[in-house]
Amino acid sequence: MDPHDAATDVVAAVDVGGTRTKAALVARDGREVVSTTVPTPTDCALPGVLVQHVEQVVRDLLAAQGAVQQVVACGVVVPGLVDDERGVARWSANLGWRDLPVGAPLSARLGLPVALGHDVRAGLVAEARLGAARDDRHVLFVPVGTGIAGALMVDGHVLLADGYAGELGHVVVDPGGPECGCGARGCLEAVASAAAVERAYAAVAATPPGPGGRVSAEELAALVDAGDVAAQQVWEVAVEALATAVTAAVTLTGVDLVLVGGGLAESGETLLGPLRTAVRGRLTFQRMPRIERPMLGDRAGCLGAACLAWDLA
Repeated sequence: MDPHDAATDVVAAVDVGGTRTKAALVARDGREVVSTTVPTPTDCALPGVLVQHVEQVVRDLLAAQGAVQQVVACGVVVPGLVDDERGVARWSANLGWRDLPVGAPLSARLGLPVALGHDVRAGLVAEARLGAARDDRHVLFVPVGTGIAGALMVDGHVLLADGYAGELGHVVVDPGGPECGCGARGCLEAVASAAAVERAYAAVAATPPGPGGRVSAEELAALVDAGDVAAQQVWEVAVEALATAVTAAVTLTGVDLVLVGGGLAESGETLLGPLRTAVRGRLTFQRMPRIERPMLGDRAGCLGAACLAWDLA
């Protein structure tokens, strides 16, 4: 096999999360040749630690695949604010870094071109090229998990705005609502994230639902389906908040496909059915978007990193 044959080329893709790092060597068609998941170091904010971590993950992937494929580029995606063009991780609330150079030092260490991107924007790129948005040009991608993130594609272009675009989780949906981690009150993330609905149900449930007095979002969805009145009330508040934010995004950008992912969307139609109804009830002149689940699940970030890398190859 010719190691320089384009048919055997792969890219290294690394998705650095708050607790886990998912990585793979990925062929041009999106096939993961070899993959791994390892803990994310808790000290990534310290100088050089993130770059060293990603370098080691990539070298471990290379060792695992036995140098059969030629690695032609590397893509890395991280949470928070990201300066894609400069290759700098600007800020992460959960991982603690600020203005952390990644692209240039990692490229020097690996001897490869390196693309740095935002995990959710890259996930949208992956859904557009490989997943649920392959035939779409105007898309909102909303992962609803412990927090709520967002990414926008308009006219086939993913919006960057120097890394600030797409922060749907910090649209204020209830000015008198709970305090958000960002410092504002009533952000979508503080009202409708999985963590928010878990807290809300624990506060209103007549009987403590389990260890620590809190049910998971998955358990809460099951209680909604079972007719638990308190669960249904909490769920309705979250759905209405999501509908308010989605309607604002539809009105401002004209997106006609909304992909709702993350842990809360694992409930399927328990979330998406009422959300469609609530959005439809808010629209006047706007076109009603399709509201669906994404296709790539928790691999979207890693595959998005691969897409960014292939753009450099």
